[in-house]
Amino acid sequence: MNRIFVVAFALSLSALSACNDAPKSPAFSDKPKTLNDSLMDEVMNGHDVAMGKMGKLTKLEQQTQGMIDSISKLPAKARQAAAPYTGRLDSLLKDLKYAEFAMDKWMNEFNMDSMKNDLKAQAKYLEEERQKVTAVKGNILSGIQKADSVLRTKF
Repeated sequence: MNRIFVVAFALSLSALSACNDAPKSPAFSDKPKTLNDSLMDEVMNGHDVAMGKMGKLTKLEQQTQGMIDSISKLPAKARQAAAPYTGRLDSLLKDLKYAEFAMDKWMNEFNMDSMKNDLKAQAKYLEEERQKVTAVKGNILSGIQKADSVLRTKF
């Protein structure tokens, strides 16, 4: 019985020491990040925030379009009374659709491996992409904020 315990204990120690010798993942390495790594992180963070809001953006587009459709079915006098609100809904829908379009366009055009053999050119590319994705993220967040305001309003 003692032999089994000793063998099990030795195997446990062996497994633990093997874990300590495993290479660290790049995210946890002690190696300082390069400019390009930092820029790529910023680009990906912007993308992640924007993508995280796309479901909500789509729902708000549908809700806005539904309200526009509902108002269009009202009698003429009621449609006329709702005209200013309908104008705000039309503007909102345009903003939401543009935000979605801009995200799709950016994602289709972004090339993660662009100029990887020329670090200076890659840094320039990533800086431009950081600016683009920041603008896309801003469009999405401001569209959602505008929708929260407009859709709460009663006409």
